[in-house]
Amino acid sequence: MTRIVLALAQRALRNALRRPQYLAPLIIFPSLFLAVNTGGLERTTELPGFPDVRGFLDFQLSAAITQSLLIGGVQAGIAQALEIEGGFFDRLATSPIPRTAIVFGRVLATVPLALFQVAAFLVIGLAFGAHIEGGWAGVALVLLIGSVAGAGFAAIGVALALRARNASLVQGIFPIAFVVLFLSSAFFPRDLLSAPASWIAAYNPLSYIAEGMRNPIIASISSEAVLEGLAAAAGLLGVMVGISIAALRGRLREA
Repeated sequence: MTRIVLALAQRALRNALRRPQYLAPLIIFPSLFLAVNTGGLERTTELPGFPDVRGFLDFQLSAAITQSLLIGGVQAGIAQALEIEGGFFDRLATSPIPRTAIVFGRVLATVPLALFQVAAFLVIGLAFGAHIEGGWAGVALVLLIGSVAGAGFAAIGVALALRARNASLVQGIFPIAFVVLFLSSAFFPRDLLSAPASWIAAYNPLSYIAEGMRNPIIASISSEAVLEGLAAAAGLLGVMVGISIAALRGRLREA
């Protein structure tokens, strides 16, 4: 089982790295959004109740990372849907391998990509004057939460692909993913959001993921914020892998 999962993950990762059009949106779009937000909203750090930060860039870094990871999840779903459309999924389904390896292989392939995405935005942030208050331990925690969250977002994409079976339909969820992200505390402190956005943000796992990665960047490491972020990411991963496997079994029954 492990060998098959690793082989499928290596194949998925290799295919992703061969397509610059796959990798470019992971960095370019969130970077542009980060630049616009940082340039236009810098003075929001002066608002009463805003966390004590060196600059708005520090606060926004985790939002850009979360945004990038969400795009990675959509891309994973599109890649899975293309394999269904192209017939590779059917060949896997008829081969003598554990069927769940199809899901685990695709999800595992996103982990190194997620690590790259997180590291890239940390480097971009540092290059433009951001600070990582948590030091190297903080960097490690951001990488950990980001990699788990990236795998969870990929599992969402895989579940959608297995149900939709169409790459265009999976791509159509991109705006919805951003609505969910904006209804979190990724871009603005939860305490300064107005209702009903504040109510939704309080139950949105993206809030805890973004805040878990933000804490080591803007302040001394808080075990509560980091553990909540890691728990939200791990919970999302576990639930969505379960849903993906259920969707896979449904897809195989219909085949």
